Amino acid sequence: MGLSINLQICHMRVLVVEDEIGIANFLQQGLEEEGYRVSVCNNGREGMKLALEEEFAILLLDWNLPEYSGLQICESIRAKGINSPVIFLTARDTSEDIIKGLQAGANDYIKKPFNFSELLERMKVQLRGKEAPKRLVLGALEVLSASRQTFVNGEEIHLTQKEFELLSYLLEQKGEVCSRTKIIEDVWDIHFDYETGVIDVYINALRKKLGEAAGLLKTVRGVGYMIQK
Repeated sequence: MGLSINLQICHMRVLVVEDEIGIANFLQQGLEEEGYRVSVCNNGREGMKLALEEEFAILLLDWNLPEYSGLQICESIRAKGINSPVIFLTARDTSEDIIKGLQAGANDYIKKPFNFSELLERMKVQLRGKEAPKRLVLGALEVLSASRQTFVNGEEIHLTQKEFELLSYLLEQKGEVCSRTKIIEDVWDIHFDYETGVIDVYINALRKKLGEAAGLLKTVRGVGYMIQK
């Protein structure tokens, strides 16, 4: 996978609401291997809460769920004006069910059992044209993805391409610890045993350039790095 594609996908959060644990785990593992950030819920109530309160690039919903159905989740997010694509993954396959799902606001409908490669392609169709957020802000730090500019307290600082990609990656996952291995895979697109010490060099360079905003970059000893206030 090319670097630009990988960086775009790694920004994308996917919500999976599936009460069959085996299927949920399979989806999470497979999608994370493709570079997506995946949240999994095993019941409709938790899925409803996440779908309404957090932002996802796409939602994969089972229909028959405990407490709230996938159909109810889809109807609720559409009523709230949430337009993220919804794909139903369900054994319900009558024409009546499909029509009901589409009328509720679903974008696509895949019958179980499904082919994972087909699911990926259908997701890409729904996500086509979606881009990473164009403005990322944390404290005094501001990053504009489209123009690839970085500002600290309104003053522009100049980063190399790789410094910019690393900073954007950490900002997209602010508050989360990113291991050196994960960073080297997602930002450098290297998927084999590689000396990750290069990341420390780039982090040090970033801290020098960020000045008073450098404190946002935290070292998690023995693991990697995170960005937070």
